[in-house]
Amino acid sequence: MVLERDDDVRTDHRGAVRDPHDAGTSAPTAGGALHWAPLHHPGHTGRFAAITAEIAADPPDAFVVDVSVEVTLLVRLLGVPVVVMTQPGARDDDPHRLAWRIADAVVAPWPAGRYDPLGRDLHEVGGISRFDGRPRAGAPVPGRVLVLGGGAADEGTGTDDPDGVPGAGSTTWHHLGGHAPWAEDPWPAICAAEVVVSAAGQNAVADLAAAGARAIVVAQDRPFDEQRATAEALGRAGLAVVVPAWPSRDEWPGLLQRARALDPDWSRWRVAGAAARAADVIAAVAARATPAAVPTPASGGAA
Repeated sequence: MVLERDDDVRTDHRGAVRDPHDAGTSAPTAGGALHWAPLHHPGHTGRFAAITAEIAADPPDAFVVDVSVEVTLLVRLLGVPVVVMTQPGARDDDPHRLAWRIADAVVAPWPAGRYDPLGRDLHEVGGISRFDGRPRAGAPVPGRVLVLGGGAADEGTGTDDPDGVPGAGSTTWHHLGGHAPWAEDPWPAICAAEVVVSAAGQNAVADLAAAGARAIVVAQDRPFDEQRATAEALGRAGLAVVVPAWPSRDEWPGLLQRARALDPDWSRWRVAGAAARAADVIAAVAARATPAAVPTPASGGAA
């Protein structure tokens, strides 16, 4: 099922134009109690109606919510157990606290102890990567740098020319995603790179860990400082060279030299088995939806 967008300008059933970003007319945060619930927006209404209809038609034993506080509240109000997938960062605001309080479980896709849990009862399962357990696709090629787009790396070096960065010598630049071609399977390209340049999203970091990559991680601006928290954890653990913003041209030679000198112990990110550990949490919540059968009284005459 593809849900409707709730962040675009729409015309409602009265013909009025609804801009969800207009705080004066849409009040999307409901006075700070929520993160995003714009008033009178047909897309927002359609999204929640679709979720409600699906639950009513086929009630699940558990519902997994990817971050959204509003969906967490909706599902729990419908009487369905909720597992929330959370993200790092400063998530101690009122909406997050409410969502975590009513959730049956909160799953964190990072290794235990990497972030301040703020008193939360988290299931820190490790980084979840689709490449967990996949054999490496060859050895890194000396001088090869892979820039993974779709984020801060979209700013890029602006060229694939090996001389595009001053002092980079024989470095060859390759790009995937963002403004460059996308690949259904980036694994061979990640494994072939001597250094990978990536944003600090949870999926990207887990993929770097699965490949045992030497990496330069550029923290993007994200709500609640999600990527900055991840980048800081990587830097403290010595798993990657971390920079707060896209480097200037004269910074690249030194950063590449530092990245090549890394010997990261990515096993500390606990990618191995992380998806299975998350599935175990979800299964445990779902299992509670089926109470133990009431024993049938034994047949026979009265004593």
